[in-house]
Amino acid sequence: MPYRFADSSAEAVPLHVIAADALGGWLGDQSERTRAWVAATGFQGAIGEALLLPGDDGTPEAALIGYGTPAARKRGRFALAAGVGKLGTATYRIASGLPDEAAAEEALGWLLSGYAFTRYAGTAPQIAQLVAPEGVDAARIEILAEAEALTRDLVNAPASDMGPEELEGAARDLAQTFSASISVTSGAELESGFPMIHAVGRASPRAPRLIDMRWGDSGPTLTLVGKGVCFDTGG
Repeated sequence: MPYRFADSSAEAVPLHVIAADALGGWLGDQSERTRAWVAATGFQGAIGEALLLPGDDGTPEAALIGYGTPAARKRGRFALAAGVGKLGTATYRIASGLPDEAAAEEALGWLLSGYAFTRYAGTAPQIAQLVAPEGVDAARIEILAEAEALTRDLVNAPASDMGPEELEGAARDLAQTFSASISVTSGAELESGFPMIHAVGRASPRAPRLIDMRWGDSGPTLTLVGKGVCFDTGG
């Protein structure tokens, strides 16, 4: 699925991020009907909770999503993502309660909550859409979400279908998409130039290789080295 925020001009349901210790204060500013509805549903602002507030015409006029306690948030990432699945497939806009310093990470978690491994069957779930919170770099977050989804797909593929040859194919596809250069060292050239890589992989009928992908010609030089193990090497 495309990991994208909803258009900023889209009609969106106001979404209030409610920390467990802030629920009472938020309810104090609401109508009696809203207070009664929240009490009747048992919403407490815990991580994983979400609640639609119905309007007069039956459609949601707003929604609440739990943000838990500081201690609960420290035990994991992406607190908001835990409640996204309970919001249906509407489009939402953060109306209150989300700290500015947490907006980028929580927005990333929201996009990633729609991930599913669909290589063999099924489709990604349809999740609630989010208008990018104010002040975040929406384009950067979308890139991070797509990169994370690609990594998950590679990791989730079974070793029988993700050997060195298949990983090379994935790298070549990525290089072509982003106009990167790529070179692959294998066979005798790998044995003479990188003997340890060759030695580790030689026991398998699926030949090892060194994949070198380069992108960009400006800015600081940054090198990322990944081990790229596709199956158990016994190490």
